[in-house]
Amino acid sequence: MPFNVRTVVKRDSQLWKTLWAWPKIELHRHLEGSIRLTTLIEVAREYDIPLPSYDKEALRPYVQMTDEDEADFAVFLGKFNVLRQFYRSTDIVRRLAYEAVEDAALDNIKYMELRFTPYALARQNNASYRDVIACVCEETARAQAEHNIQVKLIVSVNRHESVQIAEQVLNAALTRSDNQIVAMDLAGLEVGHSAQPFCKLFKRAREAGLHLTVHAGEWAGAQNVYDAVVHIGAERIGHGVRSIEDSEVVRLVRERGITLEVCPTSNLHTGVVSQPDQHPLIDLTYLNVLTTINTDDPSLSNITLTDEFALAHVALGLPEETLKDNILNAARAAFLPDDERAALVRQFETALADVSLPDEA
Repeated sequence: MPFNVRTVVKRDSQLWKTLWAWPKIELHRHLEGSIRLTTLIEVAREYDIPLPSYDKEALRPYVQMTDEDEADFAVFLGKFNVLRQFYRSTDIVRRLAYEAVEDAALDNIKYMELRFTPYALARQNNASYRDVIACVCEETARAQAEHNIQVKLIVSVNRHESVQIAEQVLNAALTRSDNQIVAMDLAGLEVGHSAQPFCKLFKRAREAGLHLTVHAGEWAGAQNVYDAVVHIGAERIGHGVRSIEDSEVVRLVRERGITLEVCPTSNLHTGVVSQPDQHPLIDLTYLNVLTTINTDDPSLSNITLTDEFALAHVALGLPEETLKDNILNAARAAFLPDDERAALVRQFETALADVSLPDEA
């Protein structure tokens, strides 16, 4: 049975309501894992897509982690077997992108870097990578203008897919001139799939002005974090929690100022961590590693970023100041020009100085 955040996080509590009201930053959220159940059902009916059920609660076990699931990354990834059927048209991609931003804004997230995988979004509808990238860029721009949130985009490619696909995606991303795409991400199956074949491509992305983040130290060990930093040139690490297994890697990320994009509930759902009070975020924090708190795939885990902060406080024992530090770490690690990043940091320093957790927390 995977961890159920509802066992410790109560959305009717004063703590949760207070944390919801805090302005927040999300650096690690996947578009493909941010789809509303109601949207799945509506799209399935409109496009005649067969589903196991068209009832929301009956559909939930097929697309979300539930109490009946094993805490395992294969089970977690298996939820995408249903989800990946839904990118049947660019109109659907547009809707999903808009709603992902809208949902983040409803959680009082004020700055978000949303990552998406053009290959996954294009292969069901025969659209070009340029077309699906344009859809996501245009709809996230429209949503942020309407919902008081700033959004930047990260183009993601998978290490278990070919370098040729990644190269085609990068080429398409570099045709954009609107500054919405700020980074490139290497995701996918860590075990058995080295990042080394992607080194030259990521170097080219960096030379073209994109920032770099790499999924590492999640389903494989600390060596992958080392490779991502030293060989790929990653400025941030997606997850990175298994850095804790190697003191030299901890020292590396700390000395180089590498920020970890930590996703607590996702780690519990994929079996990376067995219990909340054993989560490496606790030790990484006290070792002065730069960490941030994120959702990863909020629809798969049925969570919000507010839930993650409440979990970090109640189950991981992180105090108020550490929660604020994680938000400020995210501001300082945002993939923005120096002046815009500095302004974001000042904005959040001011906002967080005026908020505090209730005494009961």
